[in-house]
Amino acid sequence: MNAAKILVVDDELSIRTLVRRYLEREGYQVEIAENGEAALRMFDALSPDLVVLDLMLPDINGYELCRRMQSRTSVYILMLTARSEESDKIQGFALGADDYLTKPFSLKELSARVAAILKRQRTVNGAEDEILRYSRIHIDPVRREVRIAGDLAELTALEFDLLYLLARIPGRVWRRSDLIREVWGYDYVGDERVVDVHIGQIRKKLENDTSEPLFVKTVRGVGYKFEDVITAEAPIAM
Repeated sequence: MNAAKILVVDDELSIRTLVRRYLEREGYQVEIAENGEAALRMFDALSPDLVVLDLMLPDINGYELCRRMQSRTSVYILMLTARSEESDKIQGFALGADDYLTKPFSLKELSARVAAILKRQRTVNGAEDEILRYSRIHIDPVRREVRIAGDLAELTALEFDLLYLLARIPGRVWRRSDLIREVWGYDYVGDERVVDVHIGQIRKKLENDTSEPLFVKTVRGVGYKFEDVITAEAPIAM
């Protein structure tokens, strides 16, 4: 099996060198970049499976880099940064980051998180060609597209995975812990409210009125479920 390709982006030479050497010993193919412009060039040349991304770079900040990279491919992104405020984490997850590790950090923990992320599958478990067609919304896991009345909704990779999982079994109520297990694919170490962040972003992109969502409903005290109130029919497999 080919080694997973990892791009490490950090403006501190000591950190990117240390991370590169450690991950290479773990069997990964690793390239490094010291700023945003170099990272984008390397990203296009390498087509990495995962990017370890610092937020505080001298030219393009990590949030913007995350957005640009996620707009090109569904690459996994692990943010590695000294910024530890909850608002920073929420912004990172909202832009499509898969995980968030703060400095100072353990190389063993970094390696464990990298391995866990790479075990995930971008398409949620199930028939990969099953297009979910409801009265107002169509969800295509092959193209990873969501359309509402024919209009394309731009979701991040994690947002898509959450929505697809919910929509595959309309009416089923999912606890936050279940969603984390199914979508993240490992025992997430952190606040389960990260699910709420992603659900909030999904609603902003799908709903006309986020206070009265049509698709992803909150079940108080439990979690979330998907509904299409116009039809109770099962989705059509194509």
